[in-house]
Amino acid sequence: MSPTLPASDFSATSKPAFYKTLVAQVEAVLDLSLPLTANLANISSVLFYALTDAPVSRKINWCGFYLTEDATAAKPRMVLGPFQGRVACTIIPFGKGVCGTAATKRETQVVKDVHEFPGHIACDSASESEVVVPIVVGDVVKGVLDIDCLVKEGFDEEDRVGMEAVVQKLLVLWQ
Repeated sequence: MSPTLPASDFSATSKPAFYKTLVAQVEAVLDLSLPLTANLANISSVLFYALTDAPVSRKINWCGFYLTEDATAAKPRMVLGPFQGRVACTIIPFGKGVCGTAATKRETQVVKDVHEFPGHIACDSASESEVVVPIVVGDVVKGVLDIDCLVKEGFDEEDRVGMEAVVQKLLVLWQ
């Protein structure tokens, strides 16, 4: 069954208005009767196309999820989940790269220039900036939402707030 999305107006003149519409789109495609991967696949598509389609055209080249394999392991790591974009790194240890740092610190990472981020993992050499939001349920990091951009300074504080709102809507998938 194809989800029915609410009318979308991604021509919003402000980022907060854009993200309000985006969060509504994300909420509309969530289907708790489906497996996690099906939901995350649709969410990555909604995000990718909302961020790349005109009039927004944010120069996004990758959008997806890395999911924690075993949070209680001595050396926890994340594995590639549903995404939109080029072939990606399949395993990222906690503490490594932008994704691993977000998971370890449990804090959103907004990186204006990935080439200046110590230990950046370059899955796509065209990426210039990145935002990574950890997905935390209780005390457990379930994974991260990772979005890469083809331009430096592709993300700012408003994007952080907007993407964190998206992730808040996704937490229901792990309950």
